[in-house]
Amino acid sequence: MLRWAVIFFIVAIIAAIFGFGGIAAGAVSIAKILFFVFVVLFLISLISGLARR
Repeated sequence: MLRWAVIFFIVAIIAAIFGFGGIAAGAVSIAKILFFVFVVLFLISLISGLARR
């Protein structure tokens, strides 16, 4: 999931360079959502891993 967030971020940077503001804004928002979902899932797995020990 973090990989997809990085891919969308790179797409946003390339779109911004070429002047596609709407596409860049959309790609950035998707990258943000995927990053936060990744962080939440990582924290859940970290806590559940610590609770099992």
